[in-house]
Amino acid sequence: MGRPKIDQPVVWRAPKAGPRPAVSLPPLTVRQVTGVGAEDVLVDEHGHVFTGVADGRVLRLTADGRRLDTIADTGGRPLGLELYPDGRLLVCDADRGLLLIDRTHGEIEVLIPAGPGLRVCNNAAVAKDGTIYFSDSTSRFDLEFWKADLLEHSGTGRLLRRTPDGAVETLLTGLHFANGVALAPDESYVVVAQTGEYCLNRLWLTGDRAGTSDVLVDNLPGFPDNISTGSDGLIWIALASPRAPVLDLLLRTPPKVRQVLWRLPEPLQPKEKKVVWVRAVDGLTGRTVHDCFGKAPDYHMVTGVREHNGTVYLGSLNESAVALFDLP
Repeated sequence: MGRPKIDQPVVWRAPKAGPRPAVSLPPLTVRQVTGVGAEDVLVDEHGHVFTGVADGRVLRLTADGRRLDTIADTGGRPLGLELYPDGRLLVCDADRGLLLIDRTHGEIEVLIPAGPGLRVCNNAAVAKDGTIYFSDSTSRFDLEFWKADLLEHSGTGRLLRRTPDGAVETLLTGLHFANGVALAPDESYVVVAQTGEYCLNRLWLTGDRAGTSDVLVDNLPGFPDNISTGSDGLIWIALASPRAPVLDLLLRTPPKVRQVLWRLPEPLQPKEKKVVWVRAVDGLTGRTVHDCFGKAPDYHMVTGVREHNGTVYLGSLNESAVALFDLP
């Protein structure tokens, strides 16, 4: 299939990017896996690390990094991973939809199939009662053409909720490449990342503000990807790359300019910066608590992040590895 057309470009004036932090990335431990694009990471009660790779396999790496097992093959493209209350693995699969996988036998249950109503199932968070909050990044483009969604800026992403009885409802619309999803520790709000508008939005689920939404973090200096709630109660953000000034400039230009750029061969398209960057914020105030930024010789483009008992685990859309570091 050829490259899709950008035929609905929207003009947007991005705010000036905030400052990048000083280099403060602790030393990384990089653990190779057998597959490209270990996009997200999840740590279970035993310290095992789970990730999904581009060929459809879901992998489990032991806590010491010595053993790697394939627990299932979705036949699609697994992205976000979460633990479901019954012990199974919840998988957001861009090609298959929203899945549950038995961690022992690899049996797969399709909760919501991919299709016109779920174009790119990307990331999720699960409540204690089994309610699932998940993102559908765009209704316009398949995952491999995510750059087209950023260039078009038409805002067709959504945040959805699936209750334990199987009912599905849309909570937020008009999101610009809806991506990471995280729940408050007390489940009072859910947060979703908009990669295309450099922000995190918060939807209140309980209390006086229930049903209202606001911006938790605005004008991020990088592209937010997956997010997660750490064992420290903070919202952790994977920043895949610093903002690209050329993209911010292009989004201000007449649509025809972006349509011409999109027709250029892939080698001439703008590229991500090769950095490692994760940030943790307070879920109530949006205040930055940790900002870990730097370069590593053998790792970059962090798209998944998970803090677990003081260790931060990283996934990458581009790498055949997961990485980790200890917080100072």
